[in-house]
Formats: sequence, structure tokens, C-alpha cells
Amino acid sequence: MSISLTESAAKQIKKQLENRGKGLGLKLGVKKSGCSGYAYTIDYADDLNESDTVFENFDVKVIVATTDLEFIDGIELDYRREGINEAFKFNNPNVKGTCGCGESFSV
Repeated sequence: MSISLTESAAKQIKKQLENRGKGLGLKLGVKKSGCSGYAYTIDYADDLNESDTVFENFDVKVIVATTDLEFIDGIELDYRREGINEAFKFNNPNVKGTCGCGESFSV
């Protein structure tokens, strides 16, 4: 099982955690949503649950609930700036299709 970050994503997560003033890392997961089935969830992690798995890249922790791992195993989380837009990008090898609006995916 693996979850990876690009250096750009790690820098952004560190910056957000510093601005927030607390947090162990980034909580990454999925939820049922949209017309294709699943959407990504991102939040701060202030503590760990027994069912969490921790991945670390560039000194940044990414925490994933074990139940979500099958949907995002192998994902690379990137952070990109394109013009005036900036956002996290999900490079997920498990995705078989996405919806037209780009809000959800299927595996």
C-alpha cells in the first residue's frame, strides 16, 4: 500500500498546518458522491484512530482510514498552480472513469 506526495503538495500541506497552528498531518479519504460513485475528502488530522494508516513523504504525514485504502492505494497527491487557480490534484491509478463535471470517480 502506498500514498505519495509531490514536493509541491508537501510544501502546501506544511504551510496550511503551520497557519492552522496544530495538526498531525493531512487526512485523505473518499466518500460516496456524485454520478460516478466516489469523491475525495481532505481534512486536517489532529489525532489517529486505530483504523488509520499513516504514510510519510517530505516530512509530511498523510493519514488514511484503512477502509478507504482500496480506493486510493497508489495515489499521488500533487499541488499545482495554473494561472490564478491553485488546487490539489489526485493522480489515482485505480480510477476507471470520472463524471462529466469532474467531481466524482469510479474504481
